[in-house]
Amino acid sequence: MKYVKYTNTKIGNMAIIEEDNKMIEIQINQEIKEHILQKDTPLLKEAEKQLLEYLEGKRKAFDVPLNPKGTKFMQEVWTALQEIPYGETRTYGQIAQIIGKPKAARAVGMANHRNPIPIIIPCHRVIGSNGKLVGYGLGMEKKEFLLTLEGIDKNEL
Repeated sequence: MKYVKYTNTKIGNMAIIEEDNKMIEIQINQEIKEHILQKDTPLLKEAEKQLLEYLEGKRKAFDVPLNPKGTKFMQEVWTALQEIPYGETRTYGQIAQIIGKPKAARAVGMANHRNPIPIIIPCHRVIGSNGKLVGYGLGMEKKEFLLTLEGIDKNEL
């Protein structure tokens, strides 16, 4: 069974979704197209608490069980993203190297864009090969906000 918890945050209205006691999705400023039961489960309460702490600059790591839905390749990319330390960035090419597919930087970009659990799976920490901020599914202003929150100055990339 899927459950959703809604919360208003600094970066917009957030829908945090769980299924089978694992986080499967976070949507920000989007309309949920399927009917999901709204419920304050222990996991959703904890995820909300951790996300709000992160957005206040009081948390650097998340500790909630995840189960993002995607292909094997996407799963590899999302696992690699979770290894990027708070306050650091990696390029799409570096992620491709890490997962053992050095020519797959573009595919890494697509997997990054399809990340269903942004912030907790920190796709915002991935930048272009030229060191510049490039695409972000939630919008560049949110990417800049999240990186600045982590102490990364976009002008120093």
